[in-house]
Formats: sequence, C-alpha cells, structure tokens
Amino acid sequence: MSGTSPIVVLDGVEKSFGAVRALTGVTLELRRGECLGLVGHNGAGKSTLMNVLSGNLSPDAGRITVDGADITGRLTPQNAVAHGVRCVYQELSLCPNLTVAENARISHPSIAGVGWRRAARELISGMLDQIFPGHGISTDHLVGDLSIARRQMVEIARAFAVTRAEAKVVILDEPTSSLDGVAAKKLLAYVRRYVDAGGTCVLISHLLGEIFDTSDRIAVMRDGGVVALDRAKAFDRNSLVAAMGSVAERAPGQARGGAAIRETASIVVQARPRIPETLSLAAHKGEVVGLAGLSGQGQTELLVQVFDHAAGAQVSGEVALVAGDRQTDGIFPLWSIAENISIGSLRRFLKGPFLDHVAARAFAEEWRKRIGIRTPDVGQPILSLSGGNQQKALFARALGSPAEIIVMDDPMRGVDVGTKQEVYGMIRDEAAKGRTFLWYTTEMDELTNCDHVYVFREGGIVADLPRAEMTEERVLHASFRADA
Repeated sequence: MSGTSPIVVLDGVEKSFGAVRALTGVTLELRRGECLGLVGHNGAGKSTLMNVLSGNLSPDAGRITVDGADITGRLTPQNAVAHGVRCVYQELSLCPNLTVAENARISHPSIAGVGWRRAARELISGMLDQIFPGHGISTDHLVGDLSIARRQMVEIARAFAVTRAEAKVVILDEPTSSLDGVAAKKLLAYVRRYVDAGGTCVLISHLLGEIFDTSDRIAVMRDGGVVALDRAKAFDRNSLVAAMGSVAERAPGQARGGAAIRETASIVVQARPRIPETLSLAAHKGEVVGLAGLSGQGQTELLVQVFDHAAGAQVSGEVALVAGDRQTDGIFPLWSIAENISIGSLRRFLKGPFLDHVAARAFAEEWRKRIGIRTPDVGQPILSLSGGNQQKALFARALGSPAEIIVMDDPMRGVDVGTKQEVYGMIRDEAAKGRTFLWYTTEMDELTNCDHVYVFREGGIVADLPRAEMTEERVLHASFRADA
C-alpha cells in the first residue's frame, strides 16, 4: 500500500533550543500503509522531529497537517492522540508506581466507569498477546518492578492499542533497544502486519538491518534536516551510512584471540550466577568477555554483582559501569554533562581537600571531543542531550575512569552506527592495554568483538564458548531449553 496519499505532512518545520538549531526546515510526508525508516546520527534531529509531531514540542516555524487537518497551532500530546498519532519514546514514559493496567488507562481515558480496571486489563493484555506472544507480563505487575525489556513491551502495546481514538500513525523511537533478538523479531513482524492493514509507522533505529527489513521508504537526517529520502531498496548499508555522514560501515570487529589470553593472563573476575549449579564466569586481564542469551536471564544481575564486589564474585581491581538503563542507573539528571562525565574520576581532580573544577571540565571536554558528544558546551544540563548522546557520556565516564574492569549492560542502546564502530575500537584498544570488559549485549553482531562468550538462560550460565566456537546458531540453541 506504500505510495498512497499522505496521512501526515510536515512542511518547513523548524525548532531551536537556544543557539542550537535542532530542526532546520524539515519537509516530510508519512503515507498510509507505509513504514518510514528514519535514520541519522545521535543529535541529527530524529527524536526532536517526532516530539514535534506527537505534540510534546511546539515548532518555531512550519506547518503540520494530519489526515488533512492543519493542527500546527494547536498541537498538544492530547490533540495528537485524538488525531491518531501515537509515540513510543526512547526514554520510556510509563509511571513506575502504577500497574500495567493502570498505565494503559492513563493513555486511554475512554476506559472509564465501574469496570474500567477489567477493561484496561483486557485491552493491554490482548495487545501484548498480539505483539509479543508468550510475554509473561501480568497486568497487575507494578511497572517499576518490570525489567526494562518488559517495560518497553508494555509501552509498545499501549501505543498500538485501540479504544475510541484510532491509532493511525505509530512512531517507534528505538523500540527494540531493550529487547532481545526474539522479542525484536516479534515486534517488527507485527509492524509489517499493521502497515499491510493500512496503518502508518515511523521506525527510528540505529540497527540498519531492522530498517532495511521493515521499511518501505527511508529518510536520512543530518544536522536537523532531511538529506536523503528514497525507497528502502534504493539504499545499501554503505550508501545509507554515507548519507548519514559517516565512513562506510565496517564489518563487525574481530577479537584478538581469546585462547591465547586465557593461557597467559591472570584471572581478574570470577563470578557465579544466581543459579549456582550451572557454569561460572571467569574473565582474564585484557579480555573482552561477552554475556549473551535472551534478555532478563541473569546477565544484568551478574554485572551488578561484579560491580558491587558482592558475594559470589571475586574481583581484582576497581570496576566501572556503563548502564543500559541510563535514566535509572546511569545519568545524574540534575547535573551538567561535565559533572556526569567527571564523577568517575574525581580523585584525579583533588587538590588537597578541594576539587579542581577547571581540570574536571577540561577532562570532560577532552572526552566530549574524543567520543563525539554533540553539544556546544559541556556545562549544559545532561538532559539537554539526545538519548544516544547521554549514552556516550556514560561511556566517557567509564573509559575515562581509572577502573581496570569495565562492566557494560547492553550499552549500545540508541547509539548511532558511526559511534558504535568508534567505541568498539576503543574497547579493543583498552583491552590491548590490559583492561578487562564484561559486556552484556542483545546484538548478535557485537559478540564478534568478544574473546569469550557465556550464554545465560533462566538465571544460569548454560554455555561457555571460546571465540573460535561462537556462532549465532550455537548462541541461539543454548538460549532456549531443549525441551521447550
């Protein structure tokens, strides 16, 4: 159905935040029966544009029409929803102190009356069943008690659910960033069913395979504008990355030979997962150790165990953390970018009992340049950054710290292709100098950067794979029960 009349027209949309021009006159159409892939580096303007369309930001200039109605001057989140525009945000918007059903009720006010709770349960559970069969989420669970992957599932299901207001346009901003490969495939298959039935989706993703497999057209943003727009089939990976303003995407990195490291280097981390009858993890000095498996199988718990030097973990050296759930475990939201970066290295800035703020800021500026954080001033609040740039600040904090061991909890959520390649290179360079990395990732390609891989299932380690024996087939086979 791609190529039919537009349901949304953005015409010359501009948005500035102080001296920063986030959108520089964007003109774009969204069509019925189409998935539009929207790509670009962190800070290119993708999330800002979608926040304008969903009513969370007011444009400084330009015109917006939805289904033929000009709603430019009266665009609010409520009005956007009333016109059928839904958004799944990269930084999740659920209320953690409410249940899954209560969160569904918030975004669907037509669910009212004496039986509203039952209706809300049926609405959200039915949608979860359609998109993520076998999800295992109770509608009576408090959202704050759910893993970030399950929170993402709830947010997605809530956006697609239909009450009185039809879901005409669904914006998915990095929707698979917290999902494992199996759940991501279920979502993207549902997106295609939704689009084939006449719906409209915008898919923002830094995983180019998802963009190619799911999109009908692709729009590339750079520096606040759309710089390329064409059918998905008109692009390949290199041309798409080039349009984004990067060098051609390199093949996944190769580890340096885990067997040799294990024969010669000392063990710096030993840890038992929460199911002690299964295998244990060992990491050697200068080794990059991957933690694989479906999400929520105990990987994060083991990383926290190592970070805290808790019982069950023997750790030789300081540990730094790169959190995947940056809003909960990563950033200090009231602090500046410089403060968020330098907090991991405060001892180096002490002059007697006093902190050398000039040196700390210079350190943060050095890492801003090194890792490519898009901001004119590290003195700006951390929340002035896009989600991907916030994640870069967490990398800068960890890699700039004196820690000898870095634990990374699915850290590439929302990070653009070019930055990923640069960070992979940094990790390999730091490992060659003797740093040790424990790296949980839901992206199969990232495991090729690891010297050794442990696969988790149901809280235990069920496979111990040297780099030479690590294949996608073996990881997936170990991730599922043989009798499942």
